[in-house]
Amino acid sequence: MTKPFLILGAASLLLASLSGCQTEGCTNPNALNYDSAADIDDGDCSYEGELVFWYNASTSAEVLDFYGESLIFYVNGQLIGSTSSSVFWTGAPDCGQNASITYTGNWRSNSTKTVSYEVWDEDGYLWWSGTITLDANTCTTLQLL
Repeated sequence: MTKPFLILGAASLLLASLSGCQTEGCTNPNALNYDSAADIDDGDCSYEGELVFWYNASTSAEVLDFYGESLIFYVNGQLIGSTSSSVFWTGAPDCGQNASITYTGNWRSNSTKTVSYEVWDEDGYLWWSGTITLDANTCTTLQLL
């Protein structure tokens, strides 16, 4: 009779110790690799955010008045696209919208990221530059004035 009791006692002890186990993973629901089963954040969350550039008719006319026929866009020193200076928007486009200049960034550890940008014309004249902070899972619009 003592053997079944020992086996039952060992099984109860094993179940009790398993119920105290915690799972490591990304606990931020804004992250791409969010793990809903994770109890402990492992500090390895991945994020993605987007930035779309745009300018209106008066900005387009100003660039064209100075013979800037095309604009070339860089984020963190990397070329992301170019467009004719005569192409403009009447309001902010959506990220990824047809004919828009959209940057998609991926990063780790923080739900925000600051990036630098530059916009040049085809003759090497710098029209705009600066920094902007992107939030995870959002489309940030940047109007060039």
